[in-house]
Amino acid sequence: MSSYADRLAALRAQLAEDRLDGFVVPLTDEHMSEYVGSYAQRLEWLTGFKGSAGSAVVLPQEAAIFTDGRYTLQVRQQVSGDQWSYQSVPETSIADWLKEHAPQGGRIGYDPWLHSRDWAKKASEALHARTATLVAVARNPIDVVWQDRPEASKAHLVVQPDSLAGQSSANKRTAIAEWLGKQGADAAVLAALDSIAWTFNVRGADVSHTPVALAYALVNADGTADLFVASDKVGPEVAQHLGNGVRLHERADFEEALTRLGGKTVAVDPERSVAAIFEALEKGGAKIVTHRDPTVLPRAIKNPVEIAGHQAAQARDGAAIARFLRWVEAEAPKGGLDELTASDRLEALRTEGGLLKDLSFDSISGSGPNGAIVHYKASPETNRPLEMNSLYLIDSGGQYADGTTDITRTLAIGQPTDEMRDRFTRVLKGHIALATALFPKGVRGSQLDSFARRPLWEAGLDYAHGTGHGVGSFLSVHEGPQRIAPVGSGQAGGDEPLQAGMILSNEPGYYKAGEYGIRIENLVLVVTKQVTGAEKEMLGFDTLTFAPIERRLVVTEMLSPAELGWLNAYHAEVVSKIGHQLGAEDRAWLEAACAPL
Repeated sequence: MSSYADRLAALRAQLAEDRLDGFVVPLTDEHMSEYVGSYAQRLEWLTGFKGSAGSAVVLPQEAAIFTDGRYTLQVRQQVSGDQWSYQSVPETSIADWLKEHAPQGGRIGYDPWLHSRDWAKKASEALHARTATLVAVARNPIDVVWQDRPEASKAHLVVQPDSLAGQSSANKRTAIAEWLGKQGADAAVLAALDSIAWTFNVRGADVSHTPVALAYALVNADGTADLFVASDKVGPEVAQHLGNGVRLHERADFEEALTRLGGKTVAVDPERSVAAIFEALEKGGAKIVTHRDPTVLPRAIKNPVEIAGHQAAQARDGAAIARFLRWVEAEAPKGGLDELTASDRLEALRTEGGLLKDLSFDSISGSGPNGAIVHYKASPETNRPLEMNSLYLIDSGGQYADGTTDITRTLAIGQPTDEMRDRFTRVLKGHIALATALFPKGVRGSQLDSFARRPLWEAGLDYAHGTGHGVGSFLSVHEGPQRIAPVGSGQAGGDEPLQAGMILSNEPGYYKAGEYGIRIENLVLVVTKQVTGAEKEMLGFDTLTFAPIERRLVVTEMLSPAELGWLNAYHAEVVSKIGHQLGAEDRAWLEAACAPL
């Protein structure tokens, strides 16, 4: 179909054929993933929206697309306002919107393999106000009309060796079995792809930039497991690695296997398991107990081997970043650089080391006004040159076998304005405030979020995204449950107590629509801190990311002596951590870029 209007019309025709008066389209897959394979990109196919979080509702006469504050500008650029109304989350939820817009007595369809049970319950309750019904479809109507829909990836699984994982899969399964015993359960459903990759010490290539494989698993109270994955994806090395304690089944057989668990007590995570999993278990007569996926917290709290791997990956990545920053500084004033050539150059520099497996997400390479689009992705249509007297924002990361990186730097191309420097310095002050925070054990990320916002708030400014997200070990660049974000921000997390071993981003920002964007992002590790006279166990952060912060954008008079001391000490550590990896000219540039202010 040639246009998004044609696709919307085709879907409406299919809904009429299916006797449905509406359909809900999430941006997720059967595993509640944030990033999904091309076969599951239904929202993008239908609307043109390329962000990583959103959903839509299609009714016979109207349609709405729902995004949070990160995508306010992007959704208006990519999705036609002629066909779609723009709805902001969390101010307006799909359930709220349906309560006002669903046809009286209508049948609103949803795919039970793409929504949580809790979502379905809330949507169904909202529809009661319109005497309308939420209907689980047996086949997704988008899949019927999407004629050239890609197939799911056939990439092979690979082993993540214990030398990088820090713990064997057998030991992880034993820990899950012990947890099941405490819950009085016979088995646990693992549906989240990163949970499965972590538990079995395997990685895959089924989702762009996230090294996971499409699979489901049941971990049993005796420590054995049933792994449901396409058989042609499992080679001899992986089969040997999994061993006799893991029974292999086709992924397509998972639903039927759930119906055969009658009489068993099965633990299911309602946040990470779709409604269809609950339906299959109930159909078979299993007793369901709802608990958080037992791998979530152990996966978030990195062991010493994983921490060492992260540190090595960050130092390696920082050297590539430093070489890139020097290149931009030299080449941008000559003209000819644009967003795409810059991000391609950074990827090439990361690749030169020979250890890069993939990027950890599509690089956000935003020049001038494109930098104000928080999750911007450059394309041939939007590509802008790096112009003189502007700001350039580059948010990027790499996937290495020993760690996942994520870093943002904002660069001055030419002469920045006084306002740009003021805003940058406020963002830096917030970054430092979070980097140096001390807090008692038990504090949640939501309690720390305002540390990073205060310098902006003092000038009547703010940003519409969380301040920090968790990061995996050669897994998802966005990993829960830890997060630094306001409560009720529409983005998951913020309520999890921070614990030593967790890795998060520290990334305050400022965005002036139509002009420029600023963000400074490092990854940090939660560690125990010794505080003289402390009456509680205290925690804080150790910075993991080492690359220069743009000194020309810093208004030193706005920094306190302690803040200036932090920046100078950080830059000294940058030279110490990555300088030895650079050639003479790059090192000389680095030392100048990190000279004390």
